Amino acid sequence: MLNIGVLVSGGGTNLQAIIDGTKFGGIKGDVKVVISNKEDAYALERAKHNNIEAVYETDEDRVVQILKSHKVDLVVLAGYLKIISPKFVEAFRNKIINIHPSLIPSFCGEGYYGKKVHQAVIDYGVKITGATVHFVDEKADNGPIIMQQTVGVSHNDDAESVAKKVLDVEHKILNESIKLFCENKLSIQGRRVFINE
Repeated sequence: MLNIGVLVSGGGTNLQAIIDGTKFGGIKGDVKVVISNKEDAYALERAKHNNIEAVYETDEDRVVQILKSHKVDLVVLAGYLKIISPKFVEAFRNKIINIHPSLIPSFCGEGYYGKKVHQAVIDYGVKITGATVHFVDEKADNGPIIMQQTVGVSHNDDAESVAKKVLDVEHKILNESIKLFCENKLSIQGRRVFINE
């Protein structure tokens, strides 16, 4: 069983999906600590309800120390609205994954987060969008892609309805990616991630 640390900034629906995945979904890992850069993030309450240590911390060096003190094997950025530094990336090289609510490389990078992504999708008029799970490197939304899934965008959609569709997909592919990581089935070659059966 691998030790998982989850970084969050908001309500924590992806966090809840991860917790459920470790309990009922066959993920061979345990969420040991949840850290938020927002003191009032509901995700911290979700952690407490599941007897997981919940920490409010804005200092990145302390975040790294906390993760290391829990012997974390995998760091999951689940709606963590803060760009992490190269120093943080180096501390957990190829052990940090992020979920992003678009099909990278579209609608991603600095400034693209939360509802802003979905509004950009509507404004641009694309016919499909989706979610991406990727390894984290030194640039925002840039690391090797583990998994993607699409959803359709209709003329009746707005940013809110697209967000709901994408969130369902996020929960699915984030858990699938964590499961594969915990089973040591992911390998990185350049920008490509291979799933080893």
